[in-house]
Amino acid sequence: MEVSGILKACAVSLLKVSSDLRLMASGPDAGFGEIILPKMQAGYSIMPGKVNPVIPEAVGQAAMTVMGNDQVIAMACAQGNLELNAFMPLIADCLLRSCDLLTNACDILRERCVVGIEADEAQCRRHVNSDTAAVTALVAQFGYERASEIFATAKAQGMPVREYVVKKGILTDDAFNALVSPEAVCRLGF
Repeated sequence: MEVSGILKACAVSLLKVSSDLRLMASGPDAGFGEIILPKMQAGYSIMPGKVNPVIPEAVGQAAMTVMGNDQVIAMACAQGNLELNAFMPLIADCLLRSCDLLTNACDILRERCVVGIEADEAQCRRHVNSDTAAVTALVAQFGYERASEIFATAKAQGMPVREYVVKKGILTDDAFNALVSPEAVCRLGF
């Protein structure tokens, strides 16, 4: 049962990674769209050009099956009487299937997905330069309340945060750029 628990823990991590890849690749018009997954099959007939995250989805299904197998193994182990357990064949079958599933899922994820992932640099840059990211970077300089006021006022006036703070003389363009640079944002520690 311990081995099954370890396999389940691995499956949980694999499911998390697969789900994160799906989310980061979501799009093309809505979603994060920060990474581009390798094309494995055509998209939907109603959405030409859409790339479905079929490898992360398949890996997620394999991970869920391993988690289900762990539950079956736990139930089968609980059915043992004294030193006998008539469910040992079921336990062995589920355990071996889980080992095979995880091995294959990890290999497929690496070979057919991870090695071909590309960053969508333009989309990542848009996210970094968004008003939400910008106002978060301003917290270090002005504090939460003042940054919230700046954001609310800029939005009320229909202006991007950058334009508002520069126009109102709150920051120079260079000072704003320094605060929202990727290097500065990575140092925020929030």
